[in-house]
Amino acid sequence: MRPGGSFAVMTDLSNYATVVAVDHGLSIVSTSRADGTIQSSLVNSGVLAHPITGEQVVAYVALGGAKKLANLRERPRMTIAVRGGWEWSAVEGDAELIGPDDPREGIDAERLRVLLREIFQSAGGTHEDWDTYDTVMREERRTAVLIAPARAYPATRRR
Repeated sequence: MRPGGSFAVMTDLSNYATVVAVDHGLSIVSTSRADGTIQSSLVNSGVLAHPITGEQVVAYVALGGAKKLANLRERPRMTIAVRGGWEWSAVEGDAELIGPDDPREGIDAERLRVLLREIFQSAGGTHEDWDTYDTVMREERRTAVLIAPARAYPATRRR
């Protein structure tokens, strides 16, 4: 605990990285709709270095035009949770979007192409034809979603 009795907020992603490796990064993301209700969906996530800052982030790739992207543009705070077996971990934080509809200074089309691959691989993904992968990502206007951890819950065993 911190002085004064408050709990320290954890932002270490090592537990998340351990659990995400168990089952191809299958994760649940939760965003907030305009009416305050929660929208959740299944994604593949991983942990990697932010392409600009180098800080560790949780990341996934979203289909261009996805409702979760619209939610995050208006309300960037989100939670992502992963489980592997009986272990689980979650991260809360603000999402940063980088893609064709969400350009970021310092990330050109080539760097975005590589970043989307890096995220896919950090989630345990492999591909036999990277040229086809790149084409699909470009045609679907895929967007990188990077979550800077404001709070990270450690892996926990529940039975």
